[in-house]
Amino acid sequence: MGNKTPIDVRIIVEGASDVESISKAMRNIALGAEYHITISSIIPTTSSKIAKKAVMGADIVLIATDVDAPGRELAEKFQKVLKDEVGHIERMKLPFGHDVEYIDPFLIQNEIKNAIIRSGLTSIANIKLYRDLEDKLKESELNIRNLSEENNDLKAANDDISNNSEKISKENAKLKEKFESLNEKHGNLKNKFAAMKNEYKTIQDKELFEVFPIKELWKEAFDEELEFKEQIYFISNEFKPENLVVGQNRIAALTKKDAIDWLKIIRTVLIFYDSKIEDLKEEFDKGKI
Repeated sequence: MGNKTPIDVRIIVEGASDVESISKAMRNIALGAEYHITISSIIPTTSSKIAKKAVMGADIVLIATDVDAPGRELAEKFQKVLKDEVGHIERMKLPFGHDVEYIDPFLIQNEIKNAIIRSGLTSIANIKLYRDLEDKLKESELNIRNLSEENNDLKAANDDISNNSEKISKENAKLKEKFESLNEKHGNLKNKFAAMKNEYKTIQDKELFEVFPIKELWKEAFDEELEFKEQIYFISNEFKPENLVVGQNRIAALTKKDAIDWLKIIRTVLIFYDSKIEDLKEEFDKGKI
């Protein structure tokens, strides 16, 4: 067996008399030589608290309570209480209807061996389960590492996205501010355009004058040079024709035809009144014209 520590087995019984019975039965059992097992203590107790302290560190705990109802209940209680404290718990299967102190020591010897063997077989079965769990644990650790690496990658990507989001947010704020400024300018231009449109419409609705040089228009209308420009000013000023303005060597009218028509009227007046401008003024002042 080498220098390996023997398997530590402890037995729980109900009372001191049971300790003596178990001890007698163990005298002819060579557990150490045959199985590398040592029964380090026999613990007489019905207290869960005492049992916890007494079995602490044991590899196998055998429960050898009586087979009556109280004994079975006590065994079940110990199994529940001690399952997390030791490697394995096994119930010794003693003949029904007998207390430990009245059982043949040979039967006790066999049951101790059988209980230890059952514990070993259970442990062997648990080895496969343990290895399966170990494999699953390794697989889980590998998955955890992979997930951790993936999480780190995602975290780095998330940081990049967060930084880009912050930049985009700032750029969006600038664009929003620029948009509001442009929108305000657009509104101002729109108002100015509407005002100019109204002004233009007003101008369109108005009848605008055309301006013509009097001498050129006289020449064009009568094919002669203008000699009495003062008479044109005087007559126009006295009659004050609508939509006509005469002065500064020019005549302004809505159309060229209106201007020429007025010059024709003036020429007619001058033909029928063949006198100087002073005489014409005098006639106007007397109300004869």
